[in-house]
Amino acid sequence: MLTMPTVRLAAVLCLGALLFPRPVVAQLPRPDLALVHARVVNVADGSIQNDATVVVRQGRIESIMSGPAPGGVQVIDLAGKYLVPGLIDAHTHLDNLEAARRALETGATTVRSASVGSFRDVALRDLVRSGYVIGPDMVAAGLFVTPDIGEAVLADTGLGPLMTGVRTPEQLRALVRVNLRHGVDVIKTRGTERAGTATTDPRQQVYTEAELKAVVEEATRAGVPVEAHAHGDEGGYAAVRAGVRSIEHGTYLSDSTLALMKEKGTWLVPTFSTLYDLLEPGGDYDNPVTRARAMHMIPRAERTIRRAHELGVRIVTGADADYGPHSITRVSHEVTRLAGLGLTPLESLQAATINAAELLGLGDRTGRIAPGLEADLIAVEENPLENPVTLQDVLLVVSNGRVALNRLDFARR
Repeated sequence: MLTMPTVRLAAVLCLGALLFPRPVVAQLPRPDLALVHARVVNVADGSIQNDATVVVRQGRIESIMSGPAPGGVQVIDLAGKYLVPGLIDAHTHLDNLEAARRALETGATTVRSASVGSFRDVALRDLVRSGYVIGPDMVAAGLFVTPDIGEAVLADTGLGPLMTGVRTPEQLRALVRVNLRHGVDVIKTRGTERAGTATTDPRQQVYTEAELKAVVEEATRAGVPVEAHAHGDEGGYAAVRAGVRSIEHGTYLSDSTLALMKEKGTWLVPTFSTLYDLLEPGGDYDNPVTRARAMHMIPRAERTIRRAHELGVRIVTGADADYGPHSITRVSHEVTRLAGLGLTPLESLQAATINAAELLGLGDRTGRIAPGLEADLIAVEENPLENPVTLQDVLLVVSNGRVALNRLDFARR
């Protein structure tokens, strides 16, 4: 069944074909590849397959074997570099082509939107899927289901009645339906206020359990999961009780809320690294109030992550950045920091690969290096299970079988 975004994209391309005898856009080339002399990291068990040849055809991994490359393929010699699944950033706000390029070049081959001001994430998703743009695969959220939608009212003419607020269950359901009509993959809502603005307290509850349940019920009818922004415990607890799939941030969650998350299978996307963006000058946040706030949020978030891990709550990486020209947070930073908060290096890498793919419902497509899966791959200098910081210097990026970045020659020199 065709989705509305797919129909829109097809209509645009067909119109272009009618207006221009020679198309102005074309799908990007995707040659068959063989990545030779690779050290392949198995993120399921931490084992390393040395001197491997990974063959990629039609954008998917065909085989992982020993020996030379087959004929008729483009050969890329990794010269002993480590081949890792492309990283997954499960909490982004990127909404343009340049931001998508920045994310991809830092190793993020799949991202989940945590809402944008329009439906540009939906368009980006469809362009990448169709092969017209090289970028990370996008799990799109569209508009934030929040009390004040602000300028997002311009994203759809049907949003006029919600300009005065989105607070009642009926209004919440209406905004969810607008998102669904545009073909989103996930709904983003909130349990608490923001941390990144000086005039809000991130512990303050925004929506009640009943209100959040209206969001979850409306989304679930369409088979779409819900992610919930929640720093504070009351709002986080309400969101978990309402049935959201993941809690974003979770800074002040209590043990009882974490235990409920474990019981219900709710994921935690702590976005821990963005708290350092609040603390340090520059980046997406630069305010003395939020800087002071970060000083007490960081130790609380550290405790939450440690306790979540101890209790068996599943944790996934998210950078909470828009990958704009001033953004300094990357998903590789999150992997490195999680490895210092009770998770082993393997567990922190799993949070950015195999586990993140499961959260996003993409476990049968990406998150591992295995035959039949999409060729979403990165190469790094050192073993990330011994030195996670190596993920911050990506030498090769392959996304859906297309080479997006190749800096291997620089590493050899």
